[in-house]
Amino acid sequence: MIVAIVKYNAGNVQSVIYALNRLGIEPIVTDDEQELKSADKVIFPGVGEASTAMAYLHGRGLDKIIRELKQPVLGICIGQQLLCAHSEEGDATCVGVFPMNVVKFENHNTAGEHFKVPHMGWNKLQNMQGPLFEGIDPEHAFVYYVHSFYVPNSEYTIANSTYVNEYSAALQKDNFYSVQFHPEKSGAVGAKILENFIRL
Repeated sequence: MIVAIVKYNAGNVQSVIYALNRLGIEPIVTDDEQELKSADKVIFPGVGEASTAMAYLHGRGLDKIIRELKQPVLGICIGQQLLCAHSEEGDATCVGVFPMNVVKFENHNTAGEHFKVPHMGWNKLQNMQGPLFEGIDPEHAFVYYVHSFYVPNSEYTIANSTYVNEYSAALQKDNFYSVQFHPEKSGAVGAKILENFIRL
């Protein structure tokens, strides 16, 4: 099985490689159109700033290539946000797989409680649906987050979490899956999610 990781100017790729290595997979990291299209699975991870990342993707035609992929694709963290239509971060037009807008957390909720932004730490997954979460105990479904922006709930939401307000922890549309959290840093739960994706 060939698992390709999209190569672009985003951090955190190495930790995804290590997580896949622990599952017995040696991924390729590439921005080559043919390698991405011929891979069995594609992972679109990253930590970074949306407008900068999109400028890089657009400049190399990677946004169009990603949109056209037919095999299972998994976006991670900013990868989820970049798969959406637009991000408030840098007023970025994104890849456009999910017709959603990415918005920034407020530092308070409607009850007036104050929250630190970015949201960093462990949070529980709720309302998990679909094959990505097969075999995961809802009572122990804690995953690790680092983010200031989020995707609101929609018809494409397959799990959510709550911080300031409820938001999309994971999305799915056709062959595209994405998660806002970092499965590669989420212990056994994250490893199971990656394994489930590889098995799709």
